[in-house]
Amino acid sequence: MTAMTAHPLAGQGSLCERVFSRLADEIVLGQLPPGTHLDEKAIASRCGVSRTPVREALKQLAATGLANYRPHRGSVVRSLTSADLDLMFEAIAELESSCARYAALRMTLPEREALRACHALGRQAARERDMELYDRANREFHALVFAGAHNPFLQETTGALRDRVMPFRRGQFARHERLEESVLEHSRVVNAILAGDAEAAGQEMRNHLLSARMAAARLSAAAAAGAPGAL
Repeated sequence: MTAMTAHPLAGQGSLCERVFSRLADEIVLGQLPPGTHLDEKAIASRCGVSRTPVREALKQLAATGLANYRPHRGSVVRSLTSADLDLMFEAIAELESSCARYAALRMTLPEREALRACHALGRQAARERDMELYDRANREFHALVFAGAHNPFLQETTGALRDRVMPFRRGQFARHERLEESVLEHSRVVNAILAGDAEAAGQEMRNHLLSARMAAARLSAAAAAGAPGAL
């Protein structure tokens, strides 16, 4: 498995996001096992930042269910069972399937062009085995499908749950083989949307999310078999 590397930290808003991504990656990859105490001072020192972005990153971890915040005792890595993840992915698969189905019917021509361009960027990132670029392209790809559904209520609900499963979806891209699989799955979704085939678009998006769940499960199994690191 290829280790994930963090970009240089810069900018307060960016600092928080980068610290969050780094900690989320380490949790998903098993480097920070359940029960690990997330000490603000130690994390700030390790990441080379002040404690303010660390504090905000820990709040994000709690919001996404990766950590539990204990008043006056700090945060600890939360234990998520395989059953928990199955249910989360099951739910997001249904929501994103609905988004894709409506997007096939409602996307405007400029939105379709943007989706095509985003998919091309994802293919480039996969060819170059650039996990960070693919992760950004993947987020944008799904955001375009959400927006293309032209249903703000569905978009808001889907986006909220997507934030919960995002670290596990990102983690799967540590395997280069998964980048290639994901690109092929995106191609099927794009082709169905551009063809205006709502049923196929929904089914292909559902298949894509269930495939992502299987990839995340393999990642968790590999992390459990390894020797987790300490903070």
